[in-house]
Parts: sequence; C-alpha cells; structure tokens
Amino acid sequence: MAKNYDELAKDIVAHVGGADNVLSLRHCMTRLRFVLKDESKADENYLKQREGVVTVVKSGGQFQVVIGNHVPDVYAAVTTVGGVRGEGSLDITEDDDVKPTGSLFDRFVDTISGLFQPFLGALSAAGILKGITAIAGAMGMPKTDGLYIILNTLGDGLFQYLPFILSITAATRFKMNQFTAMAIAGAMLYPGLPAAVKEATLFGMKIQLPSSSGYLSTVLPIILALLLASKVEKFFKKVTSDYIKSFAVPAMTILITVPLAFMVVGPVANIASKAVGDGFLAIYNVSPVLYGAVLGAAWQVLVMFGLHWGLVPLMIADIAQNGMSVMLVAAALPNFTQTGVLSAIWLKTKEPKVKSGLVPAWISSIFGITEPAIYGYTLPMRTPFIVSCAVSAVIGAYLGFFNVIQYSTGGLGIFRFPSYIDPSGQDTSSVVHLAIGTVAAIVLSFAVQMFVKVPTLYGTPEVKVDAPSSSKQEEVTPLKAPAQETVAAPLSGTVVALSDVQDPVFSSLALGKGIAIEPTSGEVVSPVNGTVTTIFPTGHAVGITSENGAEILIHVGMDTVQLNGEGFTQFVKAGDAVVAGQKLVSVDLEAVKAAGYSTVTPVVVTNTADFEDVLTTQEGTVTAGDYLLTAVK
Repeated sequence: MAKNYDELAKDIVAHVGGADNVLSLRHCMTRLRFVLKDESKADENYLKQREGVVTVVKSGGQFQVVIGNHVPDVYAAVTTVGGVRGEGSLDITEDDDVKPTGSLFDRFVDTISGLFQPFLGALSAAGILKGITAIAGAMGMPKTDGLYIILNTLGDGLFQYLPFILSITAATRFKMNQFTAMAIAGAMLYPGLPAAVKEATLFGMKIQLPSSSGYLSTVLPIILALLLASKVEKFFKKVTSDYIKSFAVPAMTILITVPLAFMVVGPVANIASKAVGDGFLAIYNVSPVLYGAVLGAAWQVLVMFGLHWGLVPLMIADIAQNGMSVMLVAAALPNFTQTGVLSAIWLKTKEPKVKSGLVPAWISSIFGITEPAIYGYTLPMRTPFIVSCAVSAVIGAYLGFFNVIQYSTGGLGIFRFPSYIDPSGQDTSSVVHLAIGTVAAIVLSFAVQMFVKVPTLYGTPEVKVDAPSSSKQEEVTPLKAPAQETVAAPLSGTVVALSDVQDPVFSSLALGKGIAIEPTSGEVVSPVNGTVTTIFPTGHAVGITSENGAEILIHVGMDTVQLNGEGFTQFVKAGDAVVAGQKLVSVDLEAVKAAGYSTVTPVVVTNTADFEDVLTTQEGTVTAGDYLLTAVK
C-alpha cells in the first residue's frame, strides 16, 4: 500500500498561502506546479526543509514544489484534502491564460537571469580571454600582432554577438522557433547596418539604432524583439493553413518583428539614453559628490538597460576636446564591488554549484567584465546586487569629492589605471585615489556581504527538518532492502554529466545521483529488469523499480512535458513488468528540437540514499544496452 500523504498535502497548501492563494495547480513527473496569486505569501524556506519535499524552484511564473516520483499521490492528496482544484497533470503551455505572477521587477530579474544561465560558462570564459588580451597588450604586444588579433577575437566575439546567443535562450523562454529567433537577431546585427541606415527613413520616419555600433553587444533590444516575435508567431500559427505554415509563419514573424524593432526599440533607447545623459549632467552641476554617488549606484542598472550610452559619448567628446573628463569616473569601479561580494558569497555559500561557478565570474570581474557575475549570481540573488550598487555609490562619491580625472579612454578593471595617469606627469592624485577606491570597493563590499545573508540560488536544501508531530505518514508494508544494481543505457548518445544539465533540480542532485545522455536515437529501452512504477501521460518520463530495488527515473528532455505528448509514443504502462532492452517509449528527437526543447535525458537513481554511492560510466558515448551506472550497496 502507498503512504498516506494527507498531512504533507495540507502542510504544502498551508505554506503556499492557502487554497485561496492558488490560481492553478498541475504536476509533471516530479513537481507540483503552483501558479499563485501572491508568491510572497508562500514560505519557500520552510517548504525547502520540510520532510517529503525535495526542494522549491520558482520559474516561469510557477512556484514549483519538487516532490519526486510519488508526486501523483501527493497531487491527489492536495486536490482532495488540501482543498485545491487541480487542472490535470500537464504543464502550463503557451495556450494557457495563466499570467506570470510576482512584481514586474521580480519577473524581469527571473527572465534576465534565466536567459543568461545556460551560457554562463562561455560568458565567463570570454571575459577571462579579454583579460588575457589586455595583459598581452599591457606587456607590449602590438595590436597588429597575429596572436593579439586572435586573442582579441576570441574574447570579444561572444560579447559582440551576444544578441545571437540570447536569441537561442530567449526563444526557449518565450516558446518560439529558435531558427526564426536567430534570423531576427541576424537582421538586427547585419554588417554595415548602422552606416547603411544613417540617413534612411521607413514610412517617412528616420531609422535610429541604439548606438553607433547598432545592436552589437546589446541585451534588452533582442529580448524585447523576441518577446514581441513570440506573440506574432503564436498568432500566425493559429490562423495559417498547415499547407504553408512551415514557411509562412516564420516569414510573417520576421517581416513584422524586425521593422517594429528598428522603429520602436532603437528610437526609445535613444530617447531614454539622451534623457539619462541630460539628467546626470544636471546632477553634476549641482554637486560632483552627489553626481558620483548617484552614478556609482545606478551604473550597473544603466548598463543592463543599455542606457549608459547617454553618458559614454559625452565622456568621449570631453576627452577629445579637453584631454580629460570626469563624466564616467564614478562608473570606473563597480566591477570591483562585484569582486568583493562574489568573494563573500564564495566563503559563505553552501551550494557546491554556486561555489564552483563563482570562480570564473570572479576572475572576469577583476578584468572589468561583470556580466557573468551580475546575470549569473548577484542579480538572481538580489541582495548581493543591492550591496554592490550601494557600495559603488559610496566609492563614486569618494571619487567625486577628490575630483578624480580620466585622461584617456582605455581598458577595464585592473587595466583602467593608465587612463587616470596625467600625461604631463604633474598630478598623480587621480591614479592614487583610483587605487584607494579600488581597494575600498573590494573591502567594503566584501565586508557588507559577509554580514548579510547569502540567498540560496539553486534551492538545494542543506538540511531536513522533521515533519510536524501530527504527521501520520506511515508505510503500511515494509520495503525490500535494495541490493547493488547495474543500470544499462536506456538510449544511445553522448554522455553528459548530471551537473551540466540545465535544470537545477537535476544538476544539484536534488532528485538523486545519476548521469544524462544527449540522445542520437529516439528509442528508449528499459535499463534493467523490473516494474514500470510510473509513466507520465505525455510519455516524456518513466519511473522503473528494478528487481534489486533501485528506483530509476528516465526523463526525456528538459520541459518536454509542455509538448503534451507530441512526438512521444508509449509502449508500456504503469504496473508492467519489463526486461532490460524492452522498448518503453519512442520519441521524435527532431520534433522536440524544432519545438525549442533540449533532448538531454537524465537517468537518475531517485533512492540514492539507500545506496552507498552511484558510480557512472567514464565513456564519452554509449549505445542503448551499454553499461551506464552502478548503484553500489
């Protein structure tokens, strides 16, 4: 017999704010997916530590309570004794009317950080390579040298074409075709576009781009463009005949989105940038110290929105005309406040994934590249980002008070110092105060963050607390003690470490240890002799209990529950006895990819705690039936 989950269900409902706070509830293979009226009423920390709950994830407007393989039983209890009306066992799709919850800022932060998370490693690597290039230049390597050119290209390439990278993650986030999204990004980054449209008009209106380099290195324009494109694509999918849908929908989406991006995003960015420039000039005329404090505090936010372009041209013109400028002095050191808070987070966090990921972001921040730090860690954690901005305000005021002067444009981070050396050699105060400010930025931000709680980023629970004493969850029949189990590969493909899977619930090992496969074949077979304990209605996930008691979850793809079973064919049902190699499910991998979903398939031993360890294959590729992992008893 199954456990009684009534008490757990009541407790979960009570700590998501009560049944009246639930707009909708669905479940997938491992998670209860709540859409709440007010997420602030939910006690996330309690639920993360509650016995019976693996962790909590907030994503896409959903408050996801991760339960594990027995989520259908908990879901049933929530909808009966918990007083919550369920809406079936399918995830929210693009056709649902459920709206994202939370404040506009919360949703913005969740979206931005979610778009950057998948390529944080590459972003950090590019930042480090830019630092190496700067070191090579500082050591005297000519910029015309072939090695310097290659190094500069390696480090700068990703940042220059950031909209291309974001088009991939944004397409997944906004549920639109990735190739259509990339076509839109390509149009916005078309070579020579800024010069070509300099005097051009469209429908009698001048075409304006956000900066002299167009949309290169920008973030928000492509995100806003693809948000619009996702709505356009959704509309034309509904009204276009199936006979021409494959080319007509992308054509209409691109045709409508790109001109609107040029005629709306560019002009709005220019107007906002000019307003920012005029506003900061007015503040400077009142007080350089106040100017330094405000610009220091706001700089990282301005860069995120691309509004810093209202000040950059003023600085460049100032140096060209006068040989010096104070316009962006207060913005010189926020990267070092990021260095400080990252150092404190590294010391205080108990999340292994955060600790390891911080290192390349920390190195990049030293070189003045803060995108990995901001988008990967401090902005999603909120508090560290606020600490960084607050300390930057203090440092900016300090630089303004001592009238620190910039004499030339130059490098970032530790390579910024030469720009503050007086060419005449008569005044060394600017570079001295910049050095003092650098040390102060790191030390102050580190110290403040050490006294402030470091939020949990991935939601991995560190401890478990006992369930309330009133809990009556009892196992009616004793379970057979698991024995050692060897698990074969359920499909063919490339082996992927579970820590590299782009889902924190799997990568944090919250559901158990295992490994993942990037499949090359769509046939999923049983990896063991055993019984099918669970198969999700959409066919994307299968749970099997082996003859030796290992509970194995095969989850085909990431968020593929949203396909509602399209592309999946089931060959078994719950309760069926299966033998190793027996076909369980077949999946159309190309259809899954075309819909914008990853096909990476985690294979997890969900009762890992019953074993001493889970050892995985060291091979780079496997064929279905090959050795994959061993649950060691």
